[in-house]
Amino acid sequence: MKAPVVNCTLKRSPAPSNTEALAEVVVGQLVKEGVAVEVVRAVDLDILPGVTSEAAGEGDAWPGVHEKLLAADILVMASPTWVGRPSSVAQRVLERMDGMLSETDDQGRPVADNRVAGVVVTGNEDGAHHVISEISGALADIGYTIPGQAWTYWHLGPGPGPDYLDDERGREWSHRTGRAMAANLYGVARALAENPLAAPPQ
Repeated sequence: MKAPVVNCTLKRSPAPSNTEALAEVVVGQLVKEGVAVEVVRAVDLDILPGVTSEAAGEGDAWPGVHEKLLAADILVMASPTWVGRPSSVAQRVLERMDGMLSETDDQGRPVADNRVAGVVVTGNEDGAHHVISEISGALADIGYTIPGQAWTYWHLGPGPGPDYLDDERGREWSHRTGRAMAANLYGVARALAENPLAAPPQ
């Protein structure tokens, strides 16, 4: 099985990413299950605005990301919380994924069917559940299966404060939840691989 982790931090490499650091807990558990994981830091790529899977202009990097999504069984989207919402990078990724709604496989199934997805969120302000619901809802609209408890997050409550990489508090819960998230994603992905959804009735 394959699982891209799309990190929607606003920080370009090689800047440390709190979101990627928490996502690595999920990655570690997926790797233990034998899943091949690749982390994609979307902000490092020139992903142009649009709602298609094809290139939206010269140099558009989205088609390469789209190929990784189609080659995978599991998707993890990771986003920081900014003003209580997913990052602008996460929104752009979801907008480009909108193009998948009109794509079908050779059996007439939507291309996101039989794939699972989950969400990782960090931030030193409240709003994690809102970000999780926005991203999970969008991924479900596109066709991904969202298992129960397919998320983890870290924050220390409302208002400004330290970042995930700066403070050990709360990490134990976030890590335990992240490992459970990975196990749930893997379990449901295996179930769908063994008993895939059929094409929707016409």
